[in-house]
This record gives sequence, structure tokens and C-alpha cells, in this order.
Amino acid sequence: MSEMTELNSPTKTDRISRTAGSGEPKDSDNFSIKGAAIFRVGGSGSGDSVDVYLEVVCGAPSIYLEFARSKLDPKIGVAAQNCYKVKGGAFTGEISPAMIKDVGVHWVILGHSERRWVFGETDELIGQKCAHALENGLGVIACIGEKLDEREAGITEKVINAQTKHFADNIKDWSKVVLAYEPVWAIGTGKTASPAQAQDVHDKLRQWVKANVSEAVANSVRIIYGGSVTGGTCKELGGMKDVDGFLVGGAALKPEFVDIINAKQ
Repeated sequence: MSEMTELNSPTKTDRISRTAGSGEPKDSDNFSIKGAAIFRVGGSGSGDSVDVYLEVVCGAPSIYLEFARSKLDPKIGVAAQNCYKVKGGAFTGEISPAMIKDVGVHWVILGHSERRWVFGETDELIGQKCAHALENGLGVIACIGEKLDEREAGITEKVINAQTKHFADNIKDWSKVVLAYEPVWAIGTGKTASPAQAQDVHDKLRQWVKANVSEAVANSVRIIYGGSVTGGTCKELGGMKDVDGFLVGGAALKPEFVDIINAKQ
């Protein structure tokens, strides 16, 4: 699997200038490479060129992290797709923030829907992972999102708020956190939330942060959208006030990914 993310910053203008996400290929043989791009105000893109004011992050599977770091341009960051909540111990198969940093990687994706629904990770565990990652100097792309039955039951806001609270309870420095809203029903399905649906959730999420964390954090935190984003949908989605970027899946493996990265320009 692979995903790409685009993030933004403080005010809509600032947030639009920053993009973050997860790395390269997505849903390729069910193993992902995730990538992120963080836009910065003042940049411009044309043709197949990526805006020089972008911060791009590629999130690769753990065994390819060092390879990705060695092959990518130094200006492009790299993210792990998961990490554990402690520094070391008898946790066979896990990877720690210290190990991630050892290979020159400075981002990690936590709480992705597959980690929640396939591997059974709880909100509590994900929050603990977030705290440990931040304490050890990693930036965190914090994923949240509702399943189809939860949306149809009208409890999207309740689910999103609960997931966000477990992250918020474990975050001291929000400058190193990007929130990624991924409706589970739109991941790898070809279905995409309408721009209005995405904006509605992002707005409510920002309001929750304002009420429960601070207005300053609400204004500065980047909230990105993920869920079958393509070159054909990114412009309209990116035009929404509170959509600061994208977490991209399958399209990250195609030339259109450049268009997605530059969607805010």
C-alpha cells in the first residue's frame, strides 16, 4: 500500500502552504509506501515540477526506510508507517522511534485505519504511541476516520472526536503533528467524500481542537484529507477552507501525483 499526504498550516493561507502525508505507492500488493508534501506559502508549480516551497515526505514500509532515505532528494522527508510505544524490550516485530531515527527518518504515521481495523489497535494504544514518538523527536501524522456504518448511523462527529481526544491527551507540542482525516469507507474504494462532506468534518474537527486544546493550535494545526484523492478531485477538495492537504493512496503511484502536490497553487 502507499499513501501520499498534503498538509497546510496556521490560517487557511498558511495551512495551504504546507502539506504533509505519507510516502510513495499505496495499496500496491497490499503493502504501502506513504508520502507527504507540506506546502509553504509563496511557492508555485508548473508542468511536472514540484513546487520548491513544498516539504515532501515519503512513508515507506519499515524494511525500505533506509533505502528510501538514501535514494530520495534530501529535501524530501521520509516517514515510517508505524512505531511502538516504548524504546525497547521483548516486542518481536515492532519498530521504535529510536530505530526509525537511526536510519535518518523523522516522521511516523500513526492510527491509520488498517492499524485500527485490521490489527486491532485501540485509541489508547495509538495515543501512547503518539506520545512516545513525539517525545523522541518524530513528527506524527495522526490518522482518524469513521467507518461506513458509523457515518450512516450519524455518529461521524462522535467517532472523530473520540479518536482525536486520545491523540490530544498525548500531545504536548502540536507543531510536530498533522491530523489526517480518512473516512474509512473512501480508502481504496474509489469513493471520495464530497468537498462539502470533507469540509464539514474538517471544520468540526478544527472547532473541537479550538474548544479542547486552544484557539492557537486550532488555527495552526494542519488537517489533511485522505480517501481516494486523485488529480481530478484534488483541486475542488483543496479549495475547501479547512482542507489543508491530502493523504494520497493509489494516485501517489501515478504522474498525477505531481498535480495533487501542486493542487493548492
